[in-house]
Amino acid sequence: MELNDKITVLKGIGEKRASAYEKLGLKTVGDLLLYPPRTYTDFTSPVPVNEIVPEEQNLVRVRIITKSNAQRIRRGLVLYKAVGEDSTGKLNIVFYNNRFSFDKLEVGMIYRLSGRVNLKNRHFEMNSPEFQSDESAAPVIPRYPLTEGLTAQALMSSVREALDGVGDIPEILPDHIRFEYKLCTLDWAVKNLHFPKDAASVEISRKRLAFDELVTLQCAMKLLRLKRSFDDAPSMGKGDIQTYLSSLPFELTGAQQRCINEILSDMKKSTPMNRLVQGDVGSGKTAVAAAACFTAYENGYQSAFMAPTEILATQHFNTLSSFLTPLGVKVTLLTGSMTTKQKKEVREVIAAGEADVIIGTHSLISDSTSFFRLGLIITDEQHRFGVEQRKVLAQKGEHPHKLVMSATPIPRTLALIMYGDLDISVINEMPRGRQKTETFAVTGKLRERALSYVEKELAAGHQAYIVCPMIEQNPEMEVQSATEYEQMLHNTVIGKYKTALLHGRMSGEQKDSVMTAFKSGEVKVLVSTTVIEVGVDVPNATIIMIESAERFGLSQLHQLRGRVGRGGGHSACILLTDNPTEEVRERLRIMSKTSDGFDIAEEDLKMRGAGDFFGTRQSGLPPFKFAGLSADTRLLSETSAAAQQLFEKSPDLSEYPLLLRRVEAVTETNGEEGMN
Repeated sequence: MELNDKITVLKGIGEKRASAYEKLGLKTVGDLLLYPPRTYTDFTSPVPVNEIVPEEQNLVRVRIITKSNAQRIRRGLVLYKAVGEDSTGKLNIVFYNNRFSFDKLEVGMIYRLSGRVNLKNRHFEMNSPEFQSDESAAPVIPRYPLTEGLTAQALMSSVREALDGVGDIPEILPDHIRFEYKLCTLDWAVKNLHFPKDAASVEISRKRLAFDELVTLQCAMKLLRLKRSFDDAPSMGKGDIQTYLSSLPFELTGAQQRCINEILSDMKKSTPMNRLVQGDVGSGKTAVAAAACFTAYENGYQSAFMAPTEILATQHFNTLSSFLTPLGVKVTLLTGSMTTKQKKEVREVIAAGEADVIIGTHSLISDSTSFFRLGLIITDEQHRFGVEQRKVLAQKGEHPHKLVMSATPIPRTLALIMYGDLDISVINEMPRGRQKTETFAVTGKLRERALSYVEKELAAGHQAYIVCPMIEQNPEMEVQSATEYEQMLHNTVIGKYKTALLHGRMSGEQKDSVMTAFKSGEVKVLVSTTVIEVGVDVPNATIIMIESAERFGLSQLHQLRGRVGRGGGHSACILLTDNPTEEVRERLRIMSKTSDGFDIAEEDLKMRGAGDFFGTRQSGLPPFKFAGLSADTRLLSETSAAAQQLFEKSPDLSEYPLLLRRVEAVTETNGEEGMN
């Protein structure tokens, strides 16, 4: 049996069960063997009954002394009850509608039971426990994510058969790397992932498998860099950037100047630039991007600037026009909401080379759009674009230079993984005159006072955002919907001001209509979900109130807060919560005290993990099964060093064919353009 064999080579897996496995992403024997358990039940250290901790998970070892007859509590609910004991006390064991498990317990036999224990009428009661016979108890039992048509027993049986059939799993790392970083063999790691002898074995196994994931990705990044180094990009060494800089009505910060120098240095080379410009909200990324566009223009090339929404595209068009049009640069806008005739006319101008900087949304990648001489591509908030969309735009030029912009500060540890094949420029300095937004964290008891504070800003002629985390009511999460919230506002102190609703389920045309009304001042209060998170610029909006603030990550709260304070005057952010737990208080305290997006991102990574920064598919980041980026910062450093060592010995990885195969699978799955 081979790792690449289809999963149907295993006994009992026909077409129907294979379909269930495929829902879990498991198509081959190798996929199954690298399928991580969600958690484990440790049966190794039972506590005596008299040491049980109520309201927590406990493991006990008891002899079953009685089993009661089934009790029908009400229609559809049957209770099965047994009693177990050890030398220190008795434990009631209860199953609901589960005769199968109840029948497995035999009076007189000793079992190990794991489950949550409640104190009921001064007696300990364990509900629906996992259990094993004491004689045949496996030390640690894995618990896998399952799907309809697939039982835990069937999956474990297939895993055991696969391990027996494959035999020893071949090693992908050289011995010197394993020894230096104290890693177990891959064969041992996979076997102990599924059948560990103790909890320590699980950790040793996971460390090795996480190491493999991260070193594979870092090697993939290095191979992409190597491949791109052979591409011929347009060398842009002509022109004088001072012409652009001296025309600006403000002085650039040192960080902006440094980023521009790094970009221009890349664009002079004959290999394609692949650079990320990372800057906090309001740090001046657009002025930096305009410098790159001006350089492309001076060298006879067009620039394509792709934004995720029409609102942002129009915003960038206005800003770049103000910077570049006085210098003779022809800036053009192309969006989906234009009429067919308008789009045809704009595309003719682009194809004829009569437009120098073309700003747009997905219209830029349509088959109808062709460029005369595309030399530079800029994507704004590029994680919002799919892999294929970015790839199509890049193919409209001959290895154009690429600049990626992000207003979401990313901790260095995460940036190494997400953008390992890009050079990174950071704008870590705010322009002069940018006011800090005052941030207040309050409980729901002060909601009326908070709304009064918002009303004062409205009365002074300003505008406000109010953010709700959901569109519709969800009883489980107990969060007011944005729709209901907007209606509720009509009965408050701000009810006399015109409000509007904005959420992700609206069409692009509807969103644009609402935002246009808000930007013009016609709408005074915008009630919104997180669709306003990135890029929306309304200088007259001076206050934002965020309901259920505990539902958002710190980085997301920081992005939302960045919607105000853009007009130079005083601005405020109110964070409201009806769930003031100690953890929530700490998170909101960080927001109130800290305005640096990079510091906040580091805290967010520690507290919530990497998942909240970007969705995996959109970023092009392969899904991690074993590596937890928030916790594995040391492992990130080690795998970075290990990848460097591997490339120093074999620059094309040809000496490590099994590792190379994995690396190529990563790039094939995610696409070259999807890796950045």
